Amino acid sequence: MREILPQKLIALAEKCPEPLYVVGGFVRDYLAGLAAKAPDIDLSSPMDADTFLDAAKSCGFIAAAVYRNTGTVKLKDAEGTDYEYTCFRSDRYVRGTHVPIETFFTKDMLLDAKRRDFTVNAVYYDVARGEWCDPLHGMEDIRAKRLSTVDRAEKVFGEDGLRLMRLARQAGQLGFSPSPECLAGAKANASLIKDISPERIWTELTAILLADEKYGNPRGHYEGLKVLEETGVLDYILPELALGKNMTQREDFHKYDVLEHTLRAVLYADGRVRLAALLHDVGKPFCLLRDGNVHEHPAEGARIAEEILSRLKAPKHTAAKTAELVFYHMYDFDGRVRPNKLRRFFVAHAELLEDLMLLKQADYSGCMDDLSLCPTDRKWDAELKKMREEGAPLTLRQLAVSGREVAAVEGMCAKYISLVLKELLFHAALLPRDNTKERLLALAPSFLKAVLTAERHQEEKRRQGVTV
Repeated sequence: MREILPQKLIALAEKCPEPLYVVGGFVRDYLAGLAAKAPDIDLSSPMDADTFLDAAKSCGFIAAAVYRNTGTVKLKDAEGTDYEYTCFRSDRYVRGTHVPIETFFTKDMLLDAKRRDFTVNAVYYDVARGEWCDPLHGMEDIRAKRLSTVDRAEKVFGEDGLRLMRLARQAGQLGFSPSPECLAGAKANASLIKDISPERIWTELTAILLADEKYGNPRGHYEGLKVLEETGVLDYILPELALGKNMTQREDFHKYDVLEHTLRAVLYADGRVRLAALLHDVGKPFCLLRDGNVHEHPAEGARIAEEILSRLKAPKHTAAKTAELVFYHMYDFDGRVRPNKLRRFFVAHAELLEDLMLLKQADYSGCMDDLSLCPTDRKWDAELKKMREEGAPLTLRQLAVSGREVAAVEGMCAKYISLVLKELLFHAALLPRDNTKERLLALAPSFLKAVLTAERHQEEKRRQGVTV
């Protein structure tokens, strides 16, 4: 361990009047043989914040923040490595409050260890002496790839509902399995997730969806979601999704119930579309209960997905894009859309196309654990290849005329330029040989006329509606 620690940290430990320990994820990862990208280093000792801060400054560390009420100091070194120091302490909670209502500073390592979440995060390394301290036998759990709580599981989860999400995330990232006692404690306290802010739940959920990337556990994102399901936390954070448990589907298309199919789709999904994969069939339980079928599940699913993401305080652009992917995830699922209509769809949704195809592949693979190319994607790939070979434009950037050139067309005004360009793009996508400046400028007046006619018809309908 000592050989991988920065020399400046070792010098600081030797200067401190009391032992300085590395603790938490950095220690756990070292003992587990895992390597995180740009890991932070958590430090702890019996020293108060000011004593530690004086020693750190004298060794050239830069203080980024100091919180004396919790004994916390955030540091950076000249190389940009982040450190977070906390005094040994013990916290007192009111059930489910997440934030301790009282903090006691202590010299007792065991008390400090018991304020943490899991034993694997409560192994200490004495930097100056090069010695391990393991008050809760966390090293044994690391070797067994097991997550055990630092105290009675019901107490640990009862103190802080966010630990329910952390359990799922760390299980997925590390590839560790919760102990039976840990799972039982989480189940008993699953409802406490309701006391946690949506923003924190969203942060943990997004980390779970990318859990495989942290240490390379290939099924980490799926395993993390399965912990949420097993503990019952999923019922509280995504009740619309959890309704799909035990809802059977057509056996000729689906091997799993609605919920397990969804989790399998996430398992096989590219990281860019896992949120959409998680929500792609969220409309199915709603439609099955309302209609007895799932015919309207893409449209209802898009609506429900947007409601869920709004509730979780997800970024608005993320919510909007996810809802759009959910809405279109069944488009051309049977391969019957004709090439011309498909090309218009490609043009209209060019920015969404890559992610939509990734989602379709995940959905297909999640039905029967079939990793072969999705038939719809195979068809779309072939049509897109044909468009490229023909020189058919997919975006305005590939169109042979610019907005400035269209603006010079007789009778054109600014409000119609984008509409005419759009119609020219659709035309050129269907007839690539017309994608020349001369031909498109010759066609522009007829498209302008069509736009004006459509506008008049809409205005007439509005007036009729007002009159009636």
